[in-house]
Amino acid sequence: MAHLSYVNVFAKDVVALSGFYQRVFGFPEIEAIRSPIFRGLDTGKSSLGFNALDAYELLHLAEFSDTKGVKFLLNIDVDSREDVDRMVPVALEAGATLVKPPYVTYYNWYQSVLLDPEGNVFRINFMM
Repeated sequence: MAHLSYVNVFAKDVVALSGFYQRVFGFPEIEAIRSPIFRGLDTGKSSLGFNALDAYELLHLAEFSDTKGVKFLLNIDVDSREDVDRMVPVALEAGATLVKPPYVTYYNWYQSVLLDPEGNVFRINFMM
């Protein structure tokens, strides 16, 4: 059976962007895989990686490096509605931009939509 091991994000500054997710969510760095162009964070069930823009060339993706617009959405689950409410201000203080404040979705999740400091969309979710 397959399982998701990593989600990697291309980042202008892998140190700053991985540091943002460490500060907001407390994800520890996987130091054994650190490199000048990569940082990995342990999210508990999978990992979140940050590739420097140099990785486009390494992965033979240079022709796609000018991608614009929203191309993915990170969903980070927390244990309670209170955790969503507590973490949104932490994310804003760390440099996030609020897109949609906490609300109950039509599928009965409690979540907030934000942009990280490099403009990537993420949600802080509590699945009720």
